[in-house]
Amino acid sequence: MWPFGWKGPSGFSPRSTAEHVTQGIDATGLTAIVTGASSGIGAETTRVLALRGAHVVMAVRNVESGGKVKDEILKAIPTAKIDVMQLDLNSMGSVRKFASEFISLGLPLNILINNAGIMAAPFMLSQDNIEMQFATNHVGHFLLTDLVLDTMKKTARESDREGRIVILSSEAHRFTYSEGIRFDKINDESGYNSIWAYGQSKLANVLHANELTRRLKEEGVNITANSLHPGVIMTNLLRFHSVINSVVTMVGRFVLKNVHQGAATTCYVALHPQVKGVSGEYFMDSNLSKASSLAEDVELAKKLWDFSLSLTNPK
Repeated sequence: MWPFGWKGPSGFSPRSTAEHVTQGIDATGLTAIVTGASSGIGAETTRVLALRGAHVVMAVRNVESGGKVKDEILKAIPTAKIDVMQLDLNSMGSVRKFASEFISLGLPLNILINNAGIMAAPFMLSQDNIEMQFATNHVGHFLLTDLVLDTMKKTARESDREGRIVILSSEAHRFTYSEGIRFDKINDESGYNSIWAYGQSKLANVLHANELTRRLKEEGVNITANSLHPGVIMTNLLRFHSVINSVVTMVGRFVLKNVHQGAATTCYVALHPQVKGVSGEYFMDSNLSKASSLAEDVELAKKLWDFSLSLTNPK
């Protein structure tokens, strides 16, 4: 991470906001899906993409909350093009329903932002009996990406414009179980550690982007896939750890990013011309960064891909 006020090679710093990094960019004609768009950096990402002219589909678990965010944005930006659709990443059935309904609209898809996530949750299973953090942060997004990818390919081909897949990871991907991904122990409650399980899911995000990049390049498709660390942000992500959350709330205003800064790297990777043609990279503070050695393990990425397929498309 660059010292808080210093600019990196891109010309941006940790203090840069989403509006700042997209200043002067015209996203008119682009359609984007943003998951987890009803709060935090997902809501800010939606606002800034809409401000730049993109048509944004808010994929949210709570449609009522999403509708309120949409209304607030429209008050400030009357010309904003925003739709709200229901998506619960905790349920593969919900992911399939969302994808089917989105495809039936006949919309193009230029940008997919896999933003939603939960952090440091106690051991729970998803509706599909997969450990909750791994299910929500990785598996749900893996399935969503797979289901809308043909639409993205078609859009990129017909529009002759680069498609971009943006996957939010975290520096927490460095703090996971020793083996990285516990393929044989994903649902092992006895060895569960909420922080390491979060790190495992965030490592999976980087590996997903990297393997997706390899496959897209093999196909010669004009779509990039990158992962990023948005920064440590004052949101409700730590709601499962009340003590830590209280401390963060007290000191955060001095050392953490606000949501305007927290959404910057996402919007930079999604829209900025500096990122054109860049794929399989890890970003932080709107600059290129370097992920962990495990995150760059090609064989681990391939193994995770096959494992994720077995979970989402069981024979």
